[in-house]
Amino acid sequence: MRAYLSVFGMRNRMELQYRGAMLGGILCQMFFGIVLVALYRALYASRPQPVPIEHIATYVWLQQAFFRMIVASDPDLLDKIRNGNISYDLCRPLDMYWFYYARIAAQKLTGSLMRGIPMMIFAAILPRGWGLAPPDSLQGLIFGIFGLLFGLLCVCALENITMAFTMRTLDPRGIQALLNLLMVTLSGNILPLTLFPDSWQKVITALPYAQLLDGPIRLYTGDHAVSDAPRIILVQASWTVVLIFAGYNLWRADQKRMIVQGG
Repeated sequence: MRAYLSVFGMRNRMELQYRGAMLGGILCQMFFGIVLVALYRALYASRPQPVPIEHIATYVWLQQAFFRMIVASDPDLLDKIRNGNISYDLCRPLDMYWFYYARIAAQKLTGSLMRGIPMMIFAAILPRGWGLAPPDSLQGLIFGIFGLLFGLLCVCALENITMAFTMRTLDPRGIQALLNLLMVTLSGNILPLTLFPDSWQKVITALPYAQLLDGPIRLYTGDHAVSDAPRIILVQASWTVVLIFAGYNLWRADQKRMIVQGG
């Protein structure tokens, strides 16, 4: 365990070096956040919705704040898969699945916090209906934070499954593009899931993608009652276990059939 914590810490320190990329990401997501809120306010002006606009604005800002948690991938691992240098990692006295799981978790967590905290501070000072509203309750905030951590574990498991398929195809563009499309769409980043028809929500919210940010954000805004928090976290934990089990077995199968060419 100490070895994986060391890997986690080293990746954290590496992420902290990219301050220019962090600033660019913050400005970009702030711009998109303001544009999206303006679009939803125009929609509400012409056709009011049952969900308060304050909840939608909060939903948008929290999605933008933690956008990196959804789409970030490990470029070093992708390069190692393509050029065969992953064979050097096989010599480490560590389990490769958990080695890269720790790296991806550190990358997503640190990158999200570096961008998310300044963005939430900015959104909190915007006028009501434009920015980030306070949590519905203290319990909702606490459960929302726990849900966010379980969402991080779930998305890291999804990312490792993507890497397992990349080891078979040697080209990450197809599977990575498909995963990003599913995550961005079905996690509520493009359109808040609260605006989908109720019949659609029953299906979408049961998928692993909705466990990343939608559940925690709804606990924060009060769209999910505090009494629903144990059920939501249980669904997140169940999907995390299933995805880790599937990804771990894919990695083990890939290691047995791996062929590295070159000298």
